[in-house]
Amino acid sequence: MPQLRDPMNHLPDPITQSSSYTNVPAKRLLAWIFDAVFVLGLCLVVLPFTGFLGIFFLPLLWLVVGFAYRTITISNNSATWGMRIASIELRNSSGAKLDFTEAALHTFGYTISIGMFLLQAASIILMCASLRGQSLTDHVLGTVMLNRLARS
Repeated sequence: MPQLRDPMNHLPDPITQSSSYTNVPAKRLLAWIFDAVFVLGLCLVVLPFTGFLGIFFLPLLWLVVGFAYRTITISNNSATWGMRIASIELRNSSGAKLDFTEAALHTFGYTISIGMFLLQAASIILMCASLRGQSLTDHVLGTVMLNRLARS
């Protein structure tokens, strides 16, 4: 019988190298809070450039600014600034940093899940219950969040 190949075999093993995943869900929450506050700040900076009409479309402005912020920062260093502060970073299934396309897809998945309560709840449960602390988007894309200092 052929052995099944683990598509994530280039990543640290969650059992033998558990330090790579220690406290990742809590760090993700910290990073999310920082990023949300930062995106709010960016929206407030952008607002005057819209002639303050952006107030009427604030959720859409937040969505566009947040999508751009997350995609650009993740594609540049595989982490948003909040993730960097929390010392975590995203890696794809081969262990490499995310490129622009992967960052955009990850941000798109995050944006869809944040907009639907059941998907967000499933994502939170998966982050807390899975060995690698992966969100729903991480499971779909094969990405994982690792501690930066623990990674070799």
